[in-house]
Amino acid sequence: MKALSNFFTALVQRFLPDPFVFALLLTIVLFLSGVAFMDHTPIEMVNFWGKGFWNLLAFAMQMSLVLVTGHALASSPLIKRWMVKIASLAQSPAQAVVLVTLGSGIACMINWGFGLIVGALLAKEVAKRVPGTDYRFLIACAYIGFLTWHGGLSGSVPLVAATPGNPLEKTAGLLPLSSTIFTGYNLFITLALLVVLPIMTRLMMPTGKEVIGIDPKLLAQEELASAAVPTPMVEGKRTFATAMEHSRLLSVIIAALGYAYIIYSILQNGFKVDINTVNLLFFTTGLLLHGTPMSYMNAVSSAAKGTAGILIQFPFYAGIQGMMELSGLGGAITNAFISISNEATFPFLTFLSSGVVNFFVPSGGGHWVVQGPFIMPAASQLGVDPGVAAMAIAYGEAWMNMAQPFWALPALAIAGLGARDIMGYCVTTLLVSGVIFAVGLSFFT
Repeated sequence: MKALSNFFTALVQRFLPDPFVFALLLTIVLFLSGVAFMDHTPIEMVNFWGKGFWNLLAFAMQMSLVLVTGHALASSPLIKRWMVKIASLAQSPAQAVVLVTLGSGIACMINWGFGLIVGALLAKEVAKRVPGTDYRFLIACAYIGFLTWHGGLSGSVPLVAATPGNPLEKTAGLLPLSSTIFTGYNLFITLALLVVLPIMTRLMMPTGKEVIGIDPKLLAQEELASAAVPTPMVEGKRTFATAMEHSRLLSVIIAALGYAYIIYSILQNGFKVDINTVNLLFFTTGLLLHGTPMSYMNAVSSAAKGTAGILIQFPFYAGIQGMMELSGLGGAITNAFISISNEATFPFLTFLSSGVVNFFVPSGGGHWVVQGPFIMPAASQLGVDPGVAAMAIAYGEAWMNMAQPFWALPALAIAGLGARDIMGYCVTTLLVSGVIFAVGLSFFT
C-alpha cells in the first residue's frame, strides 16, 4: 500500500498541474471532444461554454462562505480549545492518521460542507501537536474522509431525487430516502468506508525521512489571525462607533436572530440541513464566540485569503458542465455504459459512468441533471430499483473526487498546501475504495 501511494505521489508531483490550470486543460479537452465526437461546430461549443460559465455563481459564493465562516468559527477561543482536546486523543503519528481519517469521514456523513472544513482544521491541529506526523498526509486524510458524503445525510443526489419539483420527478417519480440513504447496501458501503479508510491511511503513512512537518510560517499566520483586536480610542475615550464595533451585545443579538431563523425553519420544514443552513450556523456561532464584530471580522479577513481558488475555478467548471450537458457528451458517455449493461451489471456500470462524468462535472446536483435523464429510464427498462440507480450515480461522483482536486480546494486553502501535496494519496484511495463500491453495488443491492 505504501509503495503504491509513493508511486502515485511521484506521478502526481511530476504531471498534475495547479487545479486552475487543470480546469483550463479540461475546458480545452471537452471543447475539442464536442467538435470531434458530437459533430458540433466550434462556435456552437463556444456558445455552450458561455451559457454555462456563470451558472455556479451562487454555489461559488456558498462554497466561499463555507470556507470563510468555518475557518473563522474554528479560530474562536472555545472551538480552538475543543479542537485541542480532540487532537490530544492522538498520541502517536499512527493514531493521528486514524483519528483524522475517521473524524473527517463521520463529519462528512453529517454534512459535506461541515466535514470538509472540520476535517482540514482537525488535521492542522493534530499536525501541530503530534511530533513526527506528516502534515501533507494528514490533510490528505481529511480529504479522503470526504468519500462518505454521498451516503450520508447531505448527499445531494438522494436529497434532490426525494424533493418535489426536481427535474426528473415526471420521469422517475419521487425517490424516498428509505430507498436510497436508508438502505442496507448504503449502510454496508458507508460503514465499510469508515472501517477500511483509516486502516488504509495507516498503511500509507509516511515514516522516517519521508515525513514533512507543518510549516512554522503557517502557525505564525494562524496566531496573528486569532489575536484579539484592541478597542481603539479617540483622545483616550471610546466613541459610539468604536463601542458598536466592539459590542458583545450586538453580536449576541445578531446570533440570536440567526438561531431563531434556523429553529423556525426546522419547525416549518423538518430537519433538512443544506449548505445555507450550515453557513448560517457557522456565521452566527462564530460571531457569538468571537465576542465582538471586529474580532470576528479580523478572523474572516484572514480566512478570506483562501477563497481565490474557489472564486476563479467555479466559473470554468460551470462552463465545462454547460458543454457537457448541451453538447450531448454527458449523455453519450452515459449511453455507452448503458449499452453494455444488463440487470446485474447496470448499478456498477452506472457507477463507472458517473465517475467518468465527474472528472468534468464535479457536482452531485450536476450529475443528476446530466446523467439522470438517461440512467433512470434505462433502469426502469432493465428492472433495476430506481433508488439503486440514483445511488450509483451518487457513489460515482464521490469516488472520482479522489482523482479530481476540485473539492479539495477548501481544505487546501485552510492548510496552505497545493493539490500535488495530497493527490497521490487520494489516487491510491480511489483504487481501494472502488472495490468497496463495486462489492456493495454488485452483491448487496
